[in-house]
Amino acid sequence: MWKRLLTALAIGAAIYPASGARAQLPPGVFAGEPDATLAPPGDYALDTAHTAVLAKVSHIGYSLSVFRFDRVEGTLHWDPSGAADALDAAVETASISTPVPGFSAQLAGPEFLNSESFPQARFISTRFAKIDPTHARVEGEFTLFGKTAPLTLNVELIGAGKGIMGHPRLGAEAVGSLKTADFGLPAVLGPTVQLVIDAEFARTN
Repeated sequence: MWKRLLTALAIGAAIYPASGARAQLPPGVFAGEPDATLAPPGDYALDTAHTAVLAKVSHIGYSLSVFRFDRVEGTLHWDPSGAADALDAAVETASISTPVPGFSAQLAGPEFLNSESFPQARFISTRFAKIDPTHARVEGEFTLFGKTAPLTLNVELIGAGKGIMGHPRLGAEAVGSLKTADFGLPAVLGPTVQLVIDAEFARTN
């Protein structure tokens, strides 16, 4: 079913201009809108096929190197009013990837992420603060190497709605930064690591 659905979406995108894409979606597929109230309250699970976790670090002062974590999981208890939101998400540190040949294994090794001893990095929210209809600040605790420090994510809603085949969805982009000194990360990475997270959630109940 999913293969047929994805094929239909790809054909529709090729045939119809972007301005008319919403009107041409296959039956049972609903486009998201920048309105958080369109996602009903409940429990949501991270759609890992439509999620990206990126870390940006200094490349010895010349540029920013971008690393991606390919295996991530998470749950969200969503309340459009913001009164009972809760997020719990984790990445597998060994899933780090980079276009530099052989560097991913080095990053996952004992010199950097030490994935064998610390296989996960985890974020658990402690507070959601709504800024405006499409922006919020999510405060929480980030754990890496067995060390925990506060982390604030600045979140922008991308879209919410009825989703696909009757499963409501919402998606957002979150940006935050970690101090390398808080976790004992190598100084060569610079004073901070910037995190950029693009995530999509589907309701499970």
